[in-house]
Amino acid sequence: MARIRVLVVDDHRIFAEALAAALAAEPDVEVGAAGSAAAAERALERAAGEGRAYDVALIDADLGVEASGTGGTAGVPGTAGLPGGPGTVGQSGGPGAPGAGGALARRRPGAEHGDEARRGRAAPPVPQPRRPAVPPGAPVALSGGQLPGARPVVDPLRGDQLRPAAPTPDGITLLARLRRAHPGLRAVVLAAADDPHRAARALHAGATGWVAKESSLARLLAVVRGVLRDETHLPPALLTGVIRELTTARRDRTESERLVDTLTPREKQILRCMVAGLGRQAVAERLYLSPHTVRTHMQNVLGKLGVHSTLAAVAVARRAGVSPAEPAALPPPSVVGSVDRP
Repeated sequence: MARIRVLVVDDHRIFAEALAAALAAEPDVEVGAAGSAAAAERALERAAGEGRAYDVALIDADLGVEASGTGGTAGVPGTAGLPGGPGTVGQSGGPGAPGAGGALARRRPGAEHGDEARRGRAAPPVPQPRRPAVPPGAPVALSGGQLPGARPVVDPLRGDQLRPAAPTPDGITLLARLRRAHPGLRAVVLAAADDPHRAARALHAGATGWVAKESSLARLLAVVRGVLRDETHLPPALLTGVIRELTTARRDRTESERLVDTLTPREKQILRCMVAGLGRQAVAERLYLSPHTVRTHMQNVLGKLGVHSTLAAVAVARRAGVSPAEPAALPPPSVVGSVDRP
């Protein structure tokens, strides 16, 4: 009988170990558990190197969003425990046990002063930093050298000023990374609540299943076996919302692609540099253009895309699937530092 190798990735240690133990009770299932993204990646790499790759990963949708685990791994009785795991289910490391997944209590700075007060002794005063004297009437600079009442100067064409914030890492972010590194891995998301937007994100990242954490073990096992038959499993209540999300995303992508197609080849080069977060000077050096010419191209890009800032242009580019410009290649070693000798 072929065994199914399942990796549970969840930073809530009790939940992860309990689920792993329940799954391991099935005669055809072999289970490992990882408490963090890094631990999951190490486990998958190690298993693949040993020729015992995992078939399915069960990934917490909120992995890492709440810092409730330390990222350890756990082995399960009767299963192949992950390398570096602290022990088997039901065991817990001591306060100094390396790799233990439980959070250790850390003493807060100043807590000893509270202990002094509770024992009836006065707590020693906490020294305060001294501020330098400011002459009367002198302007006081705020952080970054800005004067009170002054508005920050932001250039809408500066890509380094308006670089989009990275999305908060979570289980879906990890899922996309694992699917790229291990294309044969099936990924199922374990979610505390049904969310059509996040479910659509998960499907786009390569997930083939979405299971609520309140579901029964029988339901989860049915999904695990189903995804191994190349089936996609979603709760019926999510289907309408997920289809709507995917349709909207496709419509936005089509419109963004149409706008990007109106750009000239040079403007598309400029846009890729903007997606990479390069400022005007860096783009000029990359493309051997003057900063004034780059600024003109950037203004044309914003106008054709119908936006007013680099941030908005980058958003349109990403929806259209525009990739960032590749890092500049270094000249060959034979050129660097070469000196003509007589």
